[in-house]
Amino acid sequence: MNVASSLGGKVAVVTGSGRGIGRAIALAFGEWGSDVVVCARSESEVRATADEVRARGVRAVAAVVDVSDERQVDGLAQRTIRELGRVDILVNNVGVAIVKGFLESTPSDWSVQIGSNLMGTLFCTRAFGKYLVAQRSGRIINVSSITGIAGKKGMAVYGATKAAIIQFTRVLAIEWASFNINVNCIVPGAFHTRPMRGVLEDPSLGPLRVGKIPLRRAGDPAEVAPLAVYLASDASSFMTGAILPLDGGETAKL
Repeated sequence: MNVASSLGGKVAVVTGSGRGIGRAIALAFGEWGSDVVVCARSESEVRATADEVRARGVRAVAAVVDVSDERQVDGLAQRTIRELGRVDILVNNVGVAIVKGFLESTPSDWSVQIGSNLMGTLFCTRAFGKYLVAQRSGRIINVSSITGIAGKKGMAVYGATKAAIIQFTRVLAIEWASFNINVNCIVPGAFHTRPMRGVLEDPSLGPLRVGKIPLRRAGDPAEVAPLAVYLASDASSFMTGAILPLDGGETAKL
């Protein structure tokens, strides 16, 4: 299967793509010939990533969007169709974590995480999904977290949102299979991203965190990109409803 031929000319929307895992996925899609809608809340990061995508010879739209705002998401979908003509791939990558014990957390903390992580995924999937359903083809890639599979202290609400995304993936894969829309979920473990930097670079906490990973290291965001490219391409045409941990073996051990 020639991945380039199946991604060339497609349009991909990657949320939370100003930095980290989302940025790595957006750049990889551009490398394989997809036009990319880069969206996040930071204008400087969005513009920088979009410029890097364009440097790969494809089109890019830089959009400052808060996915927890339904109207902004609907506007993004309309802009995507207006400027790029279609949509073929949606990556729901946004993840906001507020690490606190449950009794110390506030309803405001809960709302921020539920709004961005879960409601943002739902808003984006509905806004772009109607175009995928109408054309009877497409790929949706949700990004969860190993905290959606196994418990982690201080992350009750974050883990709940990421667990919900896993179940949403399974159900939507069943519902939209008849429209030739594949829906899968990547479940990252510890990666060298801004939220994890404080832990991984701490001389006392870093070794403890890495020690829980059988491969004895954290991942690089670029290591998520090939899996996303595979899931977006025709090479994965018989895969839907799959939950795919990418965690150095962390969730495989007792």
